[in-house]
Amino acid sequence: MNKKFVIAYFICLSPFFVFAQNISGFWKGTLDMNRGCFAENNIELQFSAKGDSLSGSSYHYLDVNYYVKKKFAGVADPVTKKFIIEERVVTTFKIPSFCNVCIKRYELTYSRVGNQEFLKGGWSSILIGNYTNCDSGPITLSRIAQSAFREIPEINVDTGQIRLDFYDNGQIDNDSISVRINDQMVLTHQKLSLTPITAIIRIDLNNTFQEVEMIAENLGSIPPNTALLIITAGKKRYELFMSSSTQKSAKVRFLYEKPD
Repeated sequence: MNKKFVIAYFICLSPFFVFAQNISGFWKGTLDMNRGCFAENNIELQFSAKGDSLSGSSYHYLDVNYYVKKKFAGVADPVTKKFIIEERVVTTFKIPSFCNVCIKRYELTYSRVGNQEFLKGGWSSILIGNYTNCDSGPITLSRIAQSAFREIPEINVDTGQIRLDFYDNGQIDNDSISVRINDQMVLTHQKLSLTPITAIIRIDLNNTFQEVEMIAENLGSIPPNTALLIITAGKKRYELFMSSSTQKSAKVRFLYEKPD
């Protein structure tokens, strides 16, 4: 092959692949859905780009308490200069009982106006289970610095039993907490100390999602109400620092991930 042609071919394609690399991160938009589950249909795509391959998670949500989370895969197409993204697996959801879950496909192109970056294009969807058409339409996503879900940690686990140990974080100041799991109260008016307050939950194919909420019953002598949560899931161990007030509780979510 002619050397000049190789150089010219590379120069022609390289800006597109720079775009593919640059879309890693968080993007937010809204969906105009005729049969949408929520009053406001927000969408957040969390991209990881490697070469021309794309992967990540999508959130379709009203707010951080009502949402559907899915994994997606995709590719940067050098011919059409589009990003083709297909949602694959529903990892978890918290939606009203009358809602249906749709799997979406996106075709997006990158653009930049000043300091703002956009992904624009269209989307289509099929109903999970029977593969009938859900809805479709245009979409514009803009890059955002942080995920709307950043305040609620999500931990993927593949074990049956999870042990939760709550300790006072630092100086013992008479903090008192209650704990809800999936909206069910399991601990009430427990004083944090150097001795753990313990709760056990199960996660498996029959219980794929567990949301743990720490509620401040008081603020102790040193506000806010803070705790160290030690999580033991099989051979894995995690530490989380949780902070809650009388206006806002602290949450962590556990998602079942089937072992390889």
